[in-house]
Amino acid sequence: QMQLVESGGGLVQAGGSLRLSCAASGRSFRRTGMGWFRQAPGKEREFVATINWSGGSTYYTDSVKGRFTISRDNAKNTVYLQINSLKPEDTAVYYCAAGRTLSLSAVTTDYDYWGQGTQVTVSS
Repeated sequence: QMQLVESGGGLVQAGGSLRLSCAASGRSFRRTGMGWFRQAPGKEREFVATINWSGGSTYYTDSVKGRFTISRDNAKNTVYLQINSLKPEDTAVYYCAAGRTLSLSAVTTDYDYWGQGTQVTVSS
């Protein structure tokens, strides 16, 4: 019922920047909290950032604070993740997810819908 499509990943050098996008359809995007997660090879999926329905509240994992910015454009049914000062440890598949409520969440079990992921690879 809910479809999420990520884009914007790629191969970048350390210190560079990317902007990831997640386009949503099939659900009331404007009343849904959103999140970004990432998963590196051989590791569990981890929380990155979340934003509430209006964009007025955000929360980040410690390792990305000051470098990553989550935002949303409800008129375009799209959530973004701006990632700056990239490090090799940021290399992962990045997933966006739609929650069941209006609010923030940092845990995977609070999200019902997931995109297919977009690969971010950071070279040293």
